[in-house]
Amino acid sequence: MKRVARPLLLALLVASCGSSDFSAPRNLDDACSIVSQRPNYLRAMEETERRWGVPVAVQMATIYQESKFIGNARTPHRYALGVIPMGRQSSAYGYSQALDGTWEEYQREEGGRRAKRDNIRDATDFMGWYMDETTERLGIPKTDARNQYLAYHEGRTGYARGSYRSKSWLLRVADEVATRSVVYDTQLRSCGRV
Repeated sequence: MKRVARPLLLALLVASCGSSDFSAPRNLDDACSIVSQRPNYLRAMEETERRWGVPVAVQMATIYQESKFIGNARTPHRYALGVIPMGRQSSAYGYSQALDGTWEEYQREEGGRRAKRDNIRDATDFMGWYMDETTERLGIPKTDARNQYLAYHEGRTGYARGSYRSKSWLLRVADEVATRSVVYDTQLRSCGRV
């Protein structure tokens, strides 16, 4: 029995060390609850706010919309004839749902090769970097969650062309992001986190 138990216990220990918890916090409608459960989220977002000037509430509202705070979130699979898997809808991955190409650009310019989309610190830094560049190129204030989100979703070129104007569903979502940003900001102030 001892011969079997020791290797099994060792295997369980090794497996638990290598796994990550990418699950979302409970009660995503309450910013204070989120940062209470995951204080590392708040530390990462505050660091991004100091470095890039993007408010914590704008980051939180964007992450909520993109991944619901699920670290390894991916887009759904596409299917041919309803049953044959054809790959994912896009390469978006992680908290920030950054696309492969944009993430690689971030890694080259700011994050380094070791930056990971499923790491909250790297994901928020990416968002800060992206939104800072959006402010530089398009003049959208970093506090404008609605238009920052539209540029984030459509890409800066798509935003400049106005591609979002014909997407009523996206305009609705951007309004929701803006509203959530205000709610999160108010909540964070009420619990003394900002």
